[in-house]
Parts: sequence; C-alpha cells; structure tokens
Amino acid sequence: MRKMLLAAGLAVAVAVGAAAQGQVYKMRDERVVAPVVIKEVKPSYTEGAMRRKVQGVVEMTTVVRENGKPDTIEIVRSLDPELDGQAIEALRQWEFKPGTLDGKPVNVSVNIEMTFTLRK
Repeated sequence: MRKMLLAAGLAVAVAVGAAAQGQVYKMRDERVVAPVVIKEVKPSYTEGAMRRKVQGVVEMTTVVRENGKPDTIEIVRSLDPELDGQAIEALRQWEFKPGTLDGKPVNVSVNIEMTFTLRK
C-alpha cells in the first residue's frame, strides 16, 4: 500500500511539474511568431566519427522556453550516436529570442538540423 501511495505521489509531482512549464505552441499555429537564434554553438566532430567518415544531418526537436533556453531536446533523425550526442550538447548552449503569441513570450516547439561535413 505504501509503495502504491508513493507511486501516486510521484505521478502527481510529475504532472504538476509539467503543468508549471506551461503550454507548448507549435509553429503551425499562425498566431505564433518563431523564436530567433541569438547565440549558436556549432557541434564538434568526434575523432571516431571522423575516422569512420560519417557525414550528414542530425534532426532534433526542442522546446524553446519563454526565457529563450532550449529544453526537452529529442533526436528526430539520427546520424551517428557520437554525433547525435555532440548535436544535443551544442543545442543545449544555444540561446533564442523567445517565440511570442500576441506579443508575449511563450514556449514553442521547433525543429533544428545540424549538418556534419568533413573538409578535404
């Protein structure tokens, strides 16, 4: 019984935390103005990926919060486990002018692509 109550308490805490984060808008909502990148950090190539000559695109989705920080980063299209990790690490450092709805900052879900290309 005690374990069941503990699990129920955790579920409520998670739900309250999610609600505190606020609604997340999609870019397909015509009333939403997209976030704008103000600080972009490029991902690093790992030595292993360079040796394997891995090139391509990592596609991610993130929620740009009202404070302009990316949150809840997920890989939509993977390229390589090492480079996926580097892309996530770089995106965590980005900063945005937040998206808006009726002139007020809101949480907005956006897609981000990072391209990895080897130079000759």
